[in-house]
Amino acid sequence: MSGSSEERALILAPRGRDAAVIEQVLARSGIDKAVCADAAEWVTCLRAGAGTAIVTEEALADADLAKLSRWLDAQAPWSDFPFIVLATRQAGPRTRNAAELLKRLGNVVLLERPINAETLTSAVLSSLRARRRQYQAREHLLERERAQDQLRLANEELEQRVAARTREVEAAHETLAFALDAAGMSSWDFDAVTGLQRRSPRFDAVFGFEGGERAWDRETFLSHVLDEDRGIAEEAFAGIIETGRLDLECRIRRADGAVRWIAMRGRVKRDEAGRPLRVAGILMDRTEQHVTEEALRQAQKMEAIGQLTGGVAHDFNNLLTVIVGGLDMMLRRPEQADRVKRLAEAAMGAARRGEQLTQQLLAFSRRQMLRPQTLNPNRLLLDFRPLAERAATGSVELIFDLDPALDPIRIDPAQFEAAVLNLIVNARDALEGSGAPARIAVMSRNVRLGTVAVADKGVPPGPYVMVSVTDTGSGIPADKLQRVFEPFFTTKEVGKGTGLGLSQVYGFTRSAKGFAQIESEPEKGTTVSLYFPRSTDPAGEEIGTGPVGAIPLRRAGEGETVLLVEDDEQVLGMAVESLEELSYRVIVTRNASEALEYLRGVERIDILFSDVVMPGGMNGSQLAVEARRIRPDIKILLTSGYVANLDDGQVIGEGELPVLNKPYRRDELARSLRSVLGGERA
Repeated sequence: MSGSSEERALILAPRGRDAAVIEQVLARSGIDKAVCADAAEWVTCLRAGAGTAIVTEEALADADLAKLSRWLDAQAPWSDFPFIVLATRQAGPRTRNAAELLKRLGNVVLLERPINAETLTSAVLSSLRARRRQYQAREHLLERERAQDQLRLANEELEQRVAARTREVEAAHETLAFALDAAGMSSWDFDAVTGLQRRSPRFDAVFGFEGGERAWDRETFLSHVLDEDRGIAEEAFAGIIETGRLDLECRIRRADGAVRWIAMRGRVKRDEAGRPLRVAGILMDRTEQHVTEEALRQAQKMEAIGQLTGGVAHDFNNLLTVIVGGLDMMLRRPEQADRVKRLAEAAMGAARRGEQLTQQLLAFSRRQMLRPQTLNPNRLLLDFRPLAERAATGSVELIFDLDPALDPIRIDPAQFEAAVLNLIVNARDALEGSGAPARIAVMSRNVRLGTVAVADKGVPPGPYVMVSVTDTGSGIPADKLQRVFEPFFTTKEVGKGTGLGLSQVYGFTRSAKGFAQIESEPEKGTTVSLYFPRSTDPAGEEIGTGPVGAIPLRRAGEGETVLLVEDDEQVLGMAVESLEELSYRVIVTRNASEALEYLRGVERIDILFSDVVMPGGMNGSQLAVEARRIRPDIKILLTSGYVANLDDGQVIGEGELPVLNKPYRRDELARSLRSVLGGERA
């Protein structure tokens, strides 16, 4: 049917001049109309489409009621065709047949003649408006049917639900209410002046209630929110008046005990003075979406684990090939001293590269040892500048733009320098082949991050210090940008890098209770920003992180005794042999419980040398505290290559206890013992 036919008014008034008069009246108001010669033509025109029909009561009595009834019965669910019947004034009530006929038409406006032109025009316009609303309902319903069809094709598992909703569409009369219901939404409305609240039936259904007689207010809603999410919900409600919006996503417990994810969105309507009049919005059940997102995250996590294990296996197999091959050749011809020395040096180099790889993995997983200090990062960056310039090479312009009023932060200086150096090296590599001027900028600033800025970062809002490295290089494509912090993911060619650099930076910033953020645009460059929470402690003197000079080995003084605590038998054997070679007397224990027995005794013990991660319920850091309680003057040296518990073990003794990282060589052990016990004897 054309749009014009649906907007026209059909006129059936075959007697006298009624049709001509009606046509003239409608023409003056610009209303599209069509005059039907008889009842048969009138029914045919109704089938073709119309916005309303004007019929005299006597013409209606002469019509073929069977055809008219069939057309009325064939109307779509959205259709309730409006009729205007021009009746003759009667002294008494209408006959039963006449009354039944009017009832059969359904949507009837009865005008008694004689009528004036204004009344007739007003009735026709009102009927046409009502018909247009029906057309709008039809379009909404048709659009919803198309959406349901697409959903059914996209997901066959939802076919029954789509069919059920399609049946609801076909039977629905309240277009807006049904559209919200079909979208899985419910509406709510709170009048701030009268206190009245309204909601759609689906609102109660989301919470597991039937019917709409339950009273709802803020406290009732919050009583359903899980304790873990209640703070978020209270904060969202508290900010409605100030922000004019409600944007909340949280978990609720339904009346039947089931936990569901919901999202509430709303806006405030205000009067001219800015006072809130009402708050209205929608509520959605987001449980299925969260389940899907969690499944996707799990799949991505498993993919990252697969990439991680594959990368570790590849790199360690390369290193082990050097070590195992070299040891095999040494065992075959041990008498060739020069060859044995060369192969041993190659194996040691491979082992050192393996140690570096392990440290990068520990940094990403936030299980590396940290020696945090409260300091001004500008001081570190300036001391570090000569090394950064060598790393950037002379062909690259290196700019330091540092805020002189920068706040202090609490970080491990060595890890911080390693992270910034890594970013500078990555920036230098990105500049290769770029047509733009080769420039790297290191910047530091104080920033304040609000709730929105840290919403998905896992850190609280507040004051932060930002250190960023920006290059003018080739940039990173958008499809790879989200993966740059994954371990072993790299955009470089094979052999140009392990792909652990940015993941190490990510792990370090998370360990420092901050976060890393990357922004990049192809052919324009990349910026990596590190955010650290401002420290309220005053900045102290930074501890240098440069290379340790040559220190002669310290051998034990007469009778000096080491209480060794190590649960790994092979590491224990190596440590005992190294300590005895340095002339120490060694007491061997395998856990904290055995060590405490010796500490409570009277035997001489000069230093406690303990692993951090041990079985038995007490780690090395806790053992050190107990050892000093028993023997206040005892010296302590800890060693570890892995911190099992992020909260309790990452910062060993809040930075007060010396730690020797695994793996270590004999000279490194001797140097640490010299540092702890004192270097007066060599």
